[in-house]
Amino acid sequence: MRVTRASMSLDGLLDLFQTGIESRTSDDPANDLEEASYFERFVGSVLPECLEVRCRVQDSDCRTDSFGTLLRPLSRYEVSAAIKYASAFGAAALPSPAQAAILRKLQLHRERRRTDIQGLDFVNHNSLTSVPPQLPPQPPQSGILNSLTSIRTTPYETSFLSRLCGSRPSTDSGLVAVDWETRSPWMELMTDVREHYSYVHPTSSQSHEVPVPIRYVSLQPSHLQQVHELLARVFWDGINVSDLLQSSPERCSVIAMYGKTVIGAALLSSPQETYITYLAVRAGWHNCQIATTMLYHLIMLNPHRDITLHVAANNPAMLLYNRFGFKAEEFITGFYEDYLDSQSRASMNAFRLRLRR
Repeated sequence: MRVTRASMSLDGLLDLFQTGIESRTSDDPANDLEEASYFERFVGSVLPECLEVRCRVQDSDCRTDSFGTLLRPLSRYEVSAAIKYASAFGAAALPSPAQAAILRKLQLHRERRRTDIQGLDFVNHNSLTSVPPQLPPQPPQSGILNSLTSIRTTPYETSFLSRLCGSRPSTDSGLVAVDWETRSPWMELMTDVREHYSYVHPTSSQSHEVPVPIRYVSLQPSHLQQVHELLARVFWDGINVSDLLQSSPERCSVIAMYGKTVIGAALLSSPQETYITYLAVRAGWHNCQIATTMLYHLIMLNPHRDITLHVAANNPAMLLYNRFGFKAEEFITGFYEDYLDSQSRASMNAFRLRLRR
């Protein structure tokens, strides 16, 4: 008997093997060795011809790609073995995108064969994407390496830090926070002034507005003059806070700066007493959360300590202090008589507030 592709398939071989085994099935264990040897002899006589037919079939299915490489489709056993291996490998480690794509293609190939869907039994060399030959790595040019090794530091003007902090490095020490989002009434007014000037003088050269953040820093000697002027406008003349520079200003002060202008100040008497002496905001910068931000940072700089203060009975800042949890402990009559003018609209009476920590 000669086995050919037309007359003998894998299913036919299995049927033939099963028929031969069933015709010689016996309940006598002594016949087991004889049956086994018969099966081996039968397979030994048929297997060479089957292998020869398989090789011819595989040769006829082979295709050559554009690079001259001979390609052949995988057999069913090879597809199943590859899927099993890839599944086991993927369970141990995350497969790469290329491995996952190959696994999906093999699974689709197997399902198409199971359902007798044609289209993947042959390799279409026009649809194959061949990998181009790998070129040997080229050594870098000596000039590039010399240029890289000669760099000692990046100039600030072209550094990433300059994009964050501006074209010039910040000289303020004791930086607490930076706010790029707040827009105050004064900032909006300055923007309107620039736009109006540009509209009235369209031919003149226009200077572009450079965005500047609001910085919250600790008290520095360069701030003293503006801080004294601010406190004199908001409270009374003669206030001097220069002694704070000798008593931990990084914990006792939060100064709001716009560029080089002091727009707010929040001050404690000392880190030990934690008494808020002054909280003031420059005119034109109200209603944009500057006082809230300064008070928040001043509280966070002194954790686990009670903070006290006095506030005039008719001062709207009472609402701000209440939001932070300050509670009234005492009402003092005439507390501000020695500081305020008799014609002042501010109340002479005060509440003593405490924030318990």
